[in-house]
Amino acid sequence: MLPAVQTAETRNGRRAFCRPISYGIRNSVVGPDADPGIPDSNTLNESLKADEMTEPAPSSSIIADASVRNWVDRYAPEATKSYLKLGRFDRPIGSWLLLFPCWWAQALAELNLGASSLPNPWYLLLFAIGAFAMRGAGCTWNDIVDREYDARVARTALRPIPSGQITVPQAVLFGIVLCLIGLAVLVQFNLFTIFLALASIVLIVIYPFSKRYTYWPQVVLGLTFKWGALVGWAAVQGTLGWPSIALYAGCVLWTIGYDTIYAHQDKDDDAILGLRSTALKFGASTKPWLAVFYSGAVTLWGLAGYLAGADGLFFFGLAVILAHFGWQIASLETEIPANCLARFRSNRIVGWIMFAAVVGDMALGAQA
Repeated sequence: MLPAVQTAETRNGRRAFCRPISYGIRNSVVGPDADPGIPDSNTLNESLKADEMTEPAPSSSIIADASVRNWVDRYAPEATKSYLKLGRFDRPIGSWLLLFPCWWAQALAELNLGASSLPNPWYLLLFAIGAFAMRGAGCTWNDIVDREYDARVARTALRPIPSGQITVPQAVLFGIVLCLIGLAVLVQFNLFTIFLALASIVLIVIYPFSKRYTYWPQVVLGLTFKWGALVGWAAVQGTLGWPSIALYAGCVLWTIGYDTIYAHQDKDDDAILGLRSTALKFGASTKPWLAVFYSGAVTLWGLAGYLAGADGLFFFGLAVILAHFGWQIASLETEIPANCLARFRSNRIVGWIMFAAVVGDMALGAQA
């Protein structure tokens, strides 16, 4: 009998650790008082030891942190769903958080040059394609490395690899295709930008292993995920500058903050599995730490704008972002996964505010 993975939730909303539950086991007690639907203790204990014998989840199952109305589950052809989920196309928030620093840096670099009233739309499109492709490739690599852990965590158990929908060789092939798309985008830029972007591969490879050895994997994620702040600037100016360095550093702090919130969803399972995160590191002190990281991010972004020559509208946007960060921290309930996920997703608002502030500043500067 193959036990199926069951995920339960406690009354306070925490996702429970995955465990195999056998169906169809019959009680060995005989007689009129026997309940045929309840296993005896010996049979149940044997069932609970069979962790490796889990049935794959159906390919149409909605993954825990995806919207119930996501386009992949609703509209994608059945044969493509598992691959699209592997690339996180059903959960695009991560792609947006990868893309925004590219757009911010591009716009700031163009503002610094004063040569245009709006960002180059061709570059905006290239960065969008590249961000979605490379985020998918990075997540594919992450899921290959973490497949045994993911199978034992409620939030990740239905991902395509641990649930058996996609094999590792198939995932590798899919990741290669996404990398080729990213490469096709990358070669549209100058040579300095190409080599700069390729340098991030080292961080991409390292990141999935970081949570096994340090309580600060969010730092590695930030260094990896926000590399676009350097690439976006270099694509326009052909080199790096202090504004791009300050922007990148601020983005790293931003990532540590919002991914700490995200990691609170898995902290109980991570503790059982021996994985580490800033959510476990900070615990009840998470909110003060978030205040440090978010205020540091806004300060460094302000420095980047100042060095790039931004004006009043940019700094007004930063004030709005600071207020939004205050709301995130004040309303955060770290023991409620749904609350953490909502605050994490709200960082897309931060991305749009910053981008609108830089573009608005460019437009006003062109009219002056």
